[in-house]
Amino acid sequence: MMDWTDRHCRAFHRVLSAKTHLYTEMVTTGAVLHGDRERLLGFDPAEHTVALQLGGSDPADLAEAARIGADYGYDEINLNVGCPSDRVQSGRFGACLMREPDLVAECLSAMAAAVNIPVTVKCRIGVDDQDPEESLFTLVDRCAGAGTTTFTVHARKAMLKGLSPKENRDVPPLNYPLVYGLKAQHPQLTIALNGGVGSLDEALGHLDHVDGVMIGRAAYHTPGLLGAADPMIFGVGEIRDPFEAVEAYKPYLSRQLSRGVHLAHMTRHMLGLFHGRPGARTWRRILTVDSIKSGAGLEVVDQALAAVRRPSRAEALA
Repeated sequence: MMDWTDRHCRAFHRVLSAKTHLYTEMVTTGAVLHGDRERLLGFDPAEHTVALQLGGSDPADLAEAARIGADYGYDEINLNVGCPSDRVQSGRFGACLMREPDLVAECLSAMAAAVNIPVTVKCRIGVDDQDPEESLFTLVDRCAGAGTTTFTVHARKAMLKGLSPKENRDVPPLNYPLVYGLKAQHPQLTIALNGGVGSLDEALGHLDHVDGVMIGRAAYHTPGLLGAADPMIFGVGEIRDPFEAVEAYKPYLSRQLSRGVHLAHMTRHMLGLFHGRPGARTWRRILTVDSIKSGAGLEVVDQALAAVRRPSRAEALA
């Protein structure tokens, strides 16, 4: 998610779940080829496994950007064919590429030839007046023919004319059965579902039909749900208590503070951690107000943490 899932967000999410597969925010090929690569692509080794998501439509540029990403140590390169923003459309990439399945397949083939790590695609079920069953299945067939085996499908159309990017996340109706049908027709492919999934219980329901579930905004706004992902979804480990997660994140905060990173750039991703708990509002207020002050350090996090009531032993066991 652009401007959200940066390296600090991913490092925070990793202390909540060791097994969840993480994705970068989408980075354009132009930025990778000509921008500040360390700022755009640098990440903490603790983030593994982590995928670099690229936006672009030129096969040669995507191949070079994928090669650079692989050299940085990413575990996967993902091509975004789902983002509906205006700036993405003007650059001829993102969701508008749903109309050009042959070009998408050509891009993926070039990327796969350039790297020795998985190359995957994230897409919509269609755009504008397309028939979703035709557009989705055609795209997947073309890409599978080019060697792609893993697809994450946002189960909504993107309405590129008339809806804002925000509206495109909520207004077009979800069509989960279509994604289930895609998996049933292509059992040899890895199909993950995205869109409107707000809890791990919902994810478990979808996993009866598909191979994976991508949770985006719910994981960002209420990151505490990731603390239960390892035992609930992957069957390993124990639930990560949010207080423990903050303590586990502190060494990362300290390292980044010593490198001159402002505390607010990291704590902004923690605001929803205690959603629904007594003291959550004070937690958010302290982090929002005090993290932006000059010289703000870990004492701000400690102060905010002290405002949240820890559950009693009986509550924790309930």
